[in-house]
Amino acid sequence: MASDRPAMAESAQARPARAAFYNDPAVRSVVYQVVLCAVVAFLVWGAIGNAVDNLRRANIASGFGFWDNTAGFDISQTLISYTSDASTYGRAFWVGLLNTLLVAVLGIVLATIIGFLVGIGRLSSNWLVAKFCAAYVETIRNIPLLLQLLFWYNAVLKTLPGIRDSVHLFGGGFLNNRGLFLPQPQFGAGFGVVLVALAAGIAGALIYRYRARRRQMQTGVQAPVLWVSLALILGLPLAALIATGFPVSFIFPEMGRFNIRGGVEVLPEFVALLLGLSIYTAAFIAEVVRAGIRAVPHGQTEAAYSLGLRPGPALRFIVIPQAMRVIVPPLTSQYLNLTKNSSLAVAIGYPDLVQIFTGTVLNQTGQAVEVVAITMAVYLTISLVTSFAMNLYNRRVALVER
Repeated sequence: MASDRPAMAESAQARPARAAFYNDPAVRSVVYQVVLCAVVAFLVWGAIGNAVDNLRRANIASGFGFWDNTAGFDISQTLISYTSDASTYGRAFWVGLLNTLLVAVLGIVLATIIGFLVGIGRLSSNWLVAKFCAAYVETIRNIPLLLQLLFWYNAVLKTLPGIRDSVHLFGGGFLNNRGLFLPQPQFGAGFGVVLVALAAGIAGALIYRYRARRRQMQTGVQAPVLWVSLALILGLPLAALIATGFPVSFIFPEMGRFNIRGGVEVLPEFVALLLGLSIYTAAFIAEVVRAGIRAVPHGQTEAAYSLGLRPGPALRFIVIPQAMRVIVPPLTSQYLNLTKNSSLAVAIGYPDLVQIFTGTVLNQTGQAVEVVAITMAVYLTISLVTSFAMNLYNRRVALVER
């Protein structure tokens, strides 16, 4: 026991002294973050207090009481019921938001289709197709989006004939410089059955696709997924329409001396914005697609050819699925850019959220802080939801390591 005491003393002397807590990197990092958060909170609180004081001295009302006040202005495109003498500023907000979402969703779909076609076309062995797609990308990407919107609106759509010289379209429609006028469908009482049949067809197509893919993975036998899906999605609603006596009627637009009455009106501002956003964003998506395809080793294509696959199926079943893990992250950024760029609609008069809410409502109420804060929160929410959905899809198409 006595011989153990010197060894214990030596080990105690050899043990390094514990450093003070303020020299611990982990503690210091936490302290720095807390201090930074406190400083930012102090600055934000001071800015809010300063804004409230300035608004009070200028006799400008604050708060969200304006939301239920009567708007008193007309909106050229409304997807929900809206009248200037009965609807509120809150109703005008929802009208602008729906108009923004409409052009954003349609723009994303069109830009994706055009972008994938052009991106694949740039890698085509056909010299003319490859050069045309390359010229499209280089030209569109280097022209500002605002100029392209003005071009489509002023140089293309505004040069269409006037009301009296409207172009008569097949099916009872009209085309002129005030827009596209199409027959408006009216749905009868039995149309709910058609909607149920459509939902059942979509669900059946998804189930069949899942089971066909699972069967192919097990046996290698391919099923006619496309044709069966089309038969379910189109055939069931058509059968329901026939069984219910086709409960759909149409209100056709009628030509007047100075205007066209009835039907559905597609504004030239909407068409110009949709074309400008889709064509501009598609040029960037095309480069994303081309880079994703280039990232797939060429040996994958050669292996597909050696198994007897033609270029089309090899691209669709071998190359594109592997390229999607490279394409999806930058593709998400392009979707976000398209949605935010839709705020340029104010330049051509399309009634989107910015034009209605941040423009007209802000000018009438004078409550800039509340209106701008709501608009910023809306665009932030749309961006976060889009990113979340694309991240889910990205995890689904990601390459799984064994």
